[in-house]
Amino acid sequence: MIMPAETTGDLSVNWLDDFKAITKMRLALSVVFSSLAGYLLAAETINYYHLLLLAVGGYCLVGASNAFNQIIEKDLDALMLRTQNRPLPANRMRPKTALVIAVGLTVLGIAMLYLLNWRTAFFGSISIFIYVAVYTPLKTRTPLSVFVGAFPGAIPFMLGWVAYTNYFGVEPGVLFMLQFFWQFPHFWAIAWMLDEDYKKAGFKMLPTGQKDQGTAFQIMVYTLWMLLISLLPFTHYTGALNLSIYGAVAVAIVGLVMLFFAGNLMQKKDHQAAYRLMLSSVVYISLVQVIYVMDKFLVYGN
Repeated sequence: MIMPAETTGDLSVNWLDDFKAITKMRLALSVVFSSLAGYLLAAETINYYHLLLLAVGGYCLVGASNAFNQIIEKDLDALMLRTQNRPLPANRMRPKTALVIAVGLTVLGIAMLYLLNWRTAFFGSISIFIYVAVYTPLKTRTPLSVFVGAFPGAIPFMLGWVAYTNYFGVEPGVLFMLQFFWQFPHFWAIAWMLDEDYKKAGFKMLPTGQKDQGTAFQIMVYTLWMLLISLLPFTHYTGALNLSIYGAVAVAIVGLVMLFFAGNLMQKKDHQAAYRLMLSSVVYISLVQVIYVMDKFLVYGN
């Protein structure tokens, strides 16, 4: 948690910490990691300049999305324990300053992705629009917000593929579906742990609205779908996106571990089980992306 800093006008002594908080640096870096993994999966030859554009442009758009989100939810963030010390509700940053950051990052991010190709910039633009204009307002209205939010959240992995190929087809489609279905158990586990805090701000995040068997069952179902989709490249009906028997076994093991924790939550329905599922989901998505990339370069030698 970032401690309140002394301020002079609008300039915080810990301005870098506030910038990292307003852009949610750790989340943004995880998104960049996904997009780079998608690029490496598609790449026949690696262009490091393009990797830099993708990484920085991707960070800018994710950071902008988070900044816009925090501007819109400034008063709601002040109600929740986990967010009340963010720069805006803690009055360490003015909304106008946050808006300048958000707009500046948006323009810079789209411009950098456009230097790669227009499709990458298009999908990046769609992502920030859905996240800010649709997902954010829906959070206080309906649990379907998680479904809507899963669309921009699923774009980064496939964005890397599109960045290299300037093409959208079955390969980036599979990458999109994998990260799309992954988000439901991941975010519902978080929502389970933070349910009381979310309710203070009126956020409706759990599918049934309660930490009950219905929610736990849906988490289990989406985890199972995620596991099945992760193995699609092993069928070799996914174009240039393929997975060897070694990669498929590794991906299956990682998926079964996460499925175990989803089942554990359905059985115990407590905070600790939700926490373990959340941790396993973070490990899962990173490991699967690494396995995909390693399988391509080590087994197929591309």
